Amino acid sequence: MILNPGIEAYIHSLLPPRDEVLAEMEAYAAEHKVPIIGPAVATMLAALVRLTGARRIFELGSAIGYSTIWLARAAGEGAEVHYSDGSPENAARAFAYFRRAGVDGRITIHTGDALTALAATKGEFDFIFNDVDKHGYPAVLEAAPARLRVGGLFLTDNTLWHGKVLDPQNDDDRGVVDFNRNIFLRKDLDTWMSPLRDGVAVARKRY
Repeated sequence: MILNPGIEAYIHSLLPPRDEVLAEMEAYAAEHKVPIIGPAVATMLAALVRLTGARRIFELGSAIGYSTIWLARAAGEGAEVHYSDGSPENAARAFAYFRRAGVDGRITIHTGDALTALAATKGEFDFIFNDVDKHGYPAVLEAAPARLRVGGLFLTDNTLWHGKVLDPQNDDDRGVVDFNRNIFLRKDLDTWMSPLRDGVAVARKRY
């Protein structure tokens, strides 16, 4: 746990109940050990989407689409949200959830490498959310900011990586450490980090 467990529990106690689809996804993720951002971080993402008026969103590494639904609902009807994941099974399950949640018309599904999907999708984005495999974080940092509009947001999950950033042992650990160091060095981004859940880096594109 990054936060004091009591504080973590307190934050979760304040969150409104999720609807049937999201609650089912949370239960499925817990049972099958599928990594999702959880409702506290999802609430923050949704608030930032609404705050900035983001309408064109790309998600790098989307698993079963839990965060995608939060993003799509926050962006509103007529928004353009891109889901990407390397697993066809995840994508199929995600699509079924999207239909039940009533947001499938706003979401484009990409199956395969997330950065390849981003490169193949033209135009600038208002909001990019990064949650790929952790060894891939440095490559995302090289590619993603250039695809944001000025004033757009680039968010990255797991930036405290269960505390492993303090003593990196493998490629995933080192990928997160390298990402964190370099995102704070970039002059084109205003960056801060929240310790919520497993750490979330939030960066605004300056120019």
